[in-house]
Amino acid sequence: MLRYAPPDRLNISGSLQDGLDSAQIKIRQQQYGDNRIVEIPPTGWRDILRNTLRDPMLWFLLGTSALFLAVGELTEAIILLVALIPFLGMDAYLHRRTQASIAGLSDCLTAQTTVIRDGQPQRIAAAELVPGDLVLLGTGESCPADGLIEYAEDVLCDESLLTGEAFPVRKLAVAALPHQEHTAYIASASWLFAGTRLLKGNVRLRIVFTGVETLYGEIVHSAMLGTHTRTPLQSAVSNLVAILLAAAAVICLGLAWVRWEQGHGLLDALLSAVTLAVAALPEEFPVVLTFFLGVGVYRLAKRQALVRRAVVVENIGRVSCICSDKTGTLTEGRLQLSHRYPAQGFSEERLLEIAAMASRHETSDPVDLAILNSLETPLHDAVVESFPFTEDRKCEAAIIRSSDALLAVLKGAPEIVLAHCKLDGTALTGWQQRIDELAGSGHKVIACAWQTLDGASWHGGEPDRDFIFAGALAFEDPVREGVPGAVLLCRDAQIRIIMITGDHPATARAVAREIGLGGATPQVVTADEIQTQLVRGESDVLRNIDVIARAVPAQKLLLVQTLQNSGEIVAATGDGINDVPALQAADIGIAMGQRGTRSAREVAAIVLLDDNFHSIVQAIAEGRQLFTNLQLSFQYLLMIHLPLVLTAALIPLAGYPMLYLPIHIVWLELVIHPTALLVFQEIAGNKTLVYQPPTKQLRFFSRWQWFAMGLAGLTLTVIVTLAYIRSLGAGYDVDHARAMALVTLIAASVGITAVLSRMHSSAAWYIVSLTIGLSCLLVQIPALAGFLHLAPLHVDDWLLAIASGMIAAALTLLGRVNGLRIFRERQTQSQQHSD
Repeated sequence: MLRYAPPDRLNISGSLQDGLDSAQIKIRQQQYGDNRIVEIPPTGWRDILRNTLRDPMLWFLLGTSALFLAVGELTEAIILLVALIPFLGMDAYLHRRTQASIAGLSDCLTAQTTVIRDGQPQRIAAAELVPGDLVLLGTGESCPADGLIEYAEDVLCDESLLTGEAFPVRKLAVAALPHQEHTAYIASASWLFAGTRLLKGNVRLRIVFTGVETLYGEIVHSAMLGTHTRTPLQSAVSNLVAILLAAAAVICLGLAWVRWEQGHGLLDALLSAVTLAVAALPEEFPVVLTFFLGVGVYRLAKRQALVRRAVVVENIGRVSCICSDKTGTLTEGRLQLSHRYPAQGFSEERLLEIAAMASRHETSDPVDLAILNSLETPLHDAVVESFPFTEDRKCEAAIIRSSDALLAVLKGAPEIVLAHCKLDGTALTGWQQRIDELAGSGHKVIACAWQTLDGASWHGGEPDRDFIFAGALAFEDPVREGVPGAVLLCRDAQIRIIMITGDHPATARAVAREIGLGGATPQVVTADEIQTQLVRGESDVLRNIDVIARAVPAQKLLLVQTLQNSGEIVAATGDGINDVPALQAADIGIAMGQRGTRSAREVAAIVLLDDNFHSIVQAIAEGRQLFTNLQLSFQYLLMIHLPLVLTAALIPLAGYPMLYLPIHIVWLELVIHPTALLVFQEIAGNKTLVYQPPTKQLRFFSRWQWFAMGLAGLTLTVIVTLAYIRSLGAGYDVDHARAMALVTLIAASVGITAVLSRMHSSAAWYIVSLTIGLSCLLVQIPALAGFLHLAPLHVDDWLLAIASGMIAAALTLLGRVNGLRIFRERQTQSQQHSD
């Protein structure tokens, strides 16, 4: 894989071996800034307190405590103030949790490094490095920035932090630092990246990228800032919260007035209203959404998909069509010499030597590199004159002095080279057939020829006739590992893939067959043909197309817009400036991180760090799982909040004593908050993509899900109400009744959590176990129960509470069973589509 190295960063006056001098360092520090890859915002107690002050629960506790203090209820005021301790503790933990994945990344970076400046090695802070610095690294040291290896001594590197691969990677020194634009692409084997670690050997490294421009820095920067963009789902949740707040305010005022009219006194009326307001306050919804989006940005980055806008976390899972480049995305983006076909009288070695003599030794041309890398021993023949390759000539030639002989060598497009050679009709036809077969199987084919020149009669110029045909070389761009499997996953999930390439249709068809795109007979058309039909309004022509060949980037925009107009959610890949309009128009624009231009990366919603199609499919799977997890969290919140709010309002309105005191709301929030945030975000999905019908409108829940949640909420409301009234009894044992209602609601919370999470995460086990254990302690120990205005429950009470939890679990399972039925129907549709 090639990575671009800007020559201007390596354009250093003076001796390269002496490193930068003081004047150069000062100029580059002003130009590029510090090498600060990870700048974690401060997370001390002041910052935690500042975040907590934004939470209405804090003001509820303080305001209610002040209210109790004003009427002389000192014990109640103190209890509510003490309740701030676990509340602030939970806030601090969740705040730390959202920062943990980012802050943990800084531990992988080195704080100091050895650098050569002014001709002397010195130890400096890694943050002071600038592009052009010369760094010395030894075994066990971490790389402080991205750079090119000038010297390598038996080097093995651990790149698992960036790639996820545990296998060591061998590194080699670069042949020469780039000084011109066309020589600025360097193989990844000659790069060291920030955050990676040397397992073996010694390296002299020339720094190219620092700070957020490094691959590592881009991941961290995106994870820190990617959730700042307001997404459509965030806007929808904000609108929902505003509506619920308005409704809660009206109900609270009505409840306060009713309680006052019922003769319960001012304190009861105010407490009833405030308690209901906090119970109805839907602050968890925006908190959970923001938290999940942050988790999504980080998880997608670990899948090699760098998220630039948080909306991607919502949309990536809904993709129904992928318009993908071929070279570098579906394939490795590098040519390798795979077949040698020498003409009669030539050996494979001699054919390769002729091709090498006609190649440029200082070049970034992939064909020349593949030929030169295949040589067992380098050639040392003198080049007298060369005639470079151009698009018009489609061949290149050179005049070589070899062992006192003057040779003319030629390589290039087979039809051009054959036209320069002396071949009889039978031989010419045979070679043309072989070359056509190779091209049809996805190979790039060049032909080679040579002739001896008479030094006395040759006076310069390029020979154009009487060449002796030496044979043909076939090159292939290998398909990336994992791509066929990723294509199969997309096919099973009915996610369309359209390969868009500038290659010949025969080459594109061969690659499509190799990766399984379109089966045994992929449908291939040229871009000009499809464009003509689309301009005529024939948008249906794209329905069964697998490959669009001979395409230019400018034609991608029309293709993307046509697919969108037909109802597809389109992800499009690109790497050049000409790809920018298509990347902007696509629902998910995906730029190549290694070979993409800066313009493409800046407009894209996702930057693919490894340029691999398999990473796109992984990102779609991750996005779908994150959305599913968010749905589960919201289901839990709705199913538990509905009975909480309804019972908090209906029981006082019916004239009974208040069901929930402020301390009870605090207790319930300490159960609900961590459950919604931590249990569901850890649920991992399977490796299978299931068919999901494309829809432009994001439907968070189906009608059946809304019905199932409403049924469960209303049923639990009836159960909690009946449990309260039953336990109240003729003697109006309010403490016993409150304990029964609270335990019933908490048992329902446990049942709902167990079914929705299927106990597949460690957080589910911890939180469910802690919820049950604390409930038993707080209710059954008389001293603790007395502080909470509760009374210990009897055995039959606990049995009824357990039964209530089982009913809640059964109602939740009812919704899940229907969801599984839909899941199986989609699997069947996928299988039928595959067949």
